[in-house]
Amino acid sequence: MIIAIDFDGTCVTRVFPGIGKNVGAEQVLKKLVDKDYKLILWTLRCDHEEDYNEFIPAGNHLTEALDWFKQYNIPLHGIKENPDHKAYPGAVKPYYHILIDDTALGCPLKIDLELSDKPFVDWVEVEKLLIQQGIL
Repeated sequence: MIIAIDFDGTCVTRVFPGIGKNVGAEQVLKKLVDKDYKLILWTLRCDHEEDYNEFIPAGNHLTEALDWFKQYNIPLHGIKENPDHKAYPGAVKPYYHILIDDTALGCPLKIDLELSDKPFVDWVEVEKLLIQQGIL
């Protein structure tokens, strides 16, 4: 099974272009990897040398997200793509079975003002859903 994971607001609080605070994703992601599920990082982050606009300054934004996964020893099967799946002509969406994203309709969110004033993925509830579905 392939699981696509967003980064900002999902693995960490949303403070782009910085890296937000941990929200509990690493424990659940490690459990998924231990069960041999493949993770694809599905993010808008990219590395670029020039400011894109007033909201997206130059920087190694994708590399910083990848470093977060390395810090927690969470291997990624793909980055913005599924290397095992040849895309349909013109397709930009990678093939996956499940998407975990703070902007996905129905994804459980929470607000913890000690971490952020913006909602982020509630990984306790995500883990419960994964258990209910027989995934974990």
